[in-house]
Amino acid sequence: MRSLKHQILLLMLGSLVLLTASFIFTFGWYMRERAVDAAIVKAETDLKTCMEIINDSVPGPWEIKSGILYKGDVQLSYRTELVDHLSKLTGDTVTLFLGDTRTATTVRDGNGKRAIGTKVSDAVAQKVLKNGQMYLGEANVVGQLFQTAYEPIRDSNGEIIGMFYVGISKNYTQSFIVNSLIRLSLLGLGLAFFVIILTWFFIQRVIIRPLKEITLGTRDVATGHSTEKVNVTGPKEIGDLAVAFNQMVERLSNIADEMSKVTVAREGKEERFREKEEIRPADDSGFDDEFREPDSEDGNHKGEQKIYKKNVELKTYNMEQEGLPKGLNVITLKQILAFLSETAEPVSAETVAEGVRLTRVTVRRYLDYLELRKILDTELKYGTVGRPVKLFQLNQ
Repeated sequence: MRSLKHQILLLMLGSLVLLTASFIFTFGWYMRERAVDAAIVKAETDLKTCMEIINDSVPGPWEIKSGILYKGDVQLSYRTELVDHLSKLTGDTVTLFLGDTRTATTVRDGNGKRAIGTKVSDAVAQKVLKNGQMYLGEANVVGQLFQTAYEPIRDSNGEIIGMFYVGISKNYTQSFIVNSLIRLSLLGLGLAFFVIILTWFFIQRVIIRPLKEITLGTRDVATGHSTEKVNVTGPKEIGDLAVAFNQMVERLSNIADEMSKVTVAREGKEERFREKEEIRPADDSGFDDEFREPDSEDGNHKGEQKIYKKNVELKTYNMEQEGLPKGLNVITLKQILAFLSETAEPVSAETVAEGVRLTRVTVRRYLDYLELRKILDTELKYGTVGRPVKLFQLNQ
């Protein structure tokens, strides 16, 4: 099962992705409308600009001579230099119409040839040629959709004799939308990543870390290794949980102290009874055996170890009688002293923690207490990287 921080992070990530996707979809729909409007405005502006260029570069009125479109004395029908130049300047397709027929154009048909001789759509012809109005909007140009602008061409008598056209391919609007969405997506991803990082640190500091400390404290209490309260800060719910935990620890500590006093009293009576029994010799031979030197080195070692353990038990008993500091208990203290009594060499807190299977922080508190009581001898030893390591050993 995933941890709480991962579940919260996945929830936040999913929400951000959904929000970003919705925003991009809405923005894309909005930009499609704006892109169409921008293309129409561009087509109208380019149309007026091109007409100004034509009027400046080719003076004279528009007229038809022998079925050919002229402006002044310059023939414009079937000549591509002018429309190619205007197309290069604007990036649009450009066409001159004689009536409703293309007579000079940059528009290509399906075979890649200039669409000379092809006719304009009926909707455009109706509005421009018959009604004499400018046409702005989407139109079918030789089988392709363009955002277009058409303007009627009039002769010196005001009669409509043709049209001038500029058109913007839908690829322009699509490219405009795609580029806008890409920029927006990159911005959204950057903001989402920033929000995720902030959320991660917030969850880690305000929720996960306090819960972890309470969990570790609960584990120590459950295993009997510590009865220390936790000091955590966080939201109200975390604070209430910490208060409840500390109340439980205090209650358990009181119960443990009461039980320890009863146990110590009983063990004290039993210990005094055993000491009396050991001091009283059964006969002379038994008394002699008590002070006879061992027959072997192994016997000598066992005798010393027995006396050593007696000293440890006596020191433990004395500490129980005086009372342990809050947060320490007799069971763990005996466990650590038993491990140290079986270890001939000085050992570090980490070694003791591994030996008794407790955390190093918990073991260090007991070792510091024993050192304060002068039950342990300590020495500093420098490791391979030059860092000092404190070693502990029961004093003789």
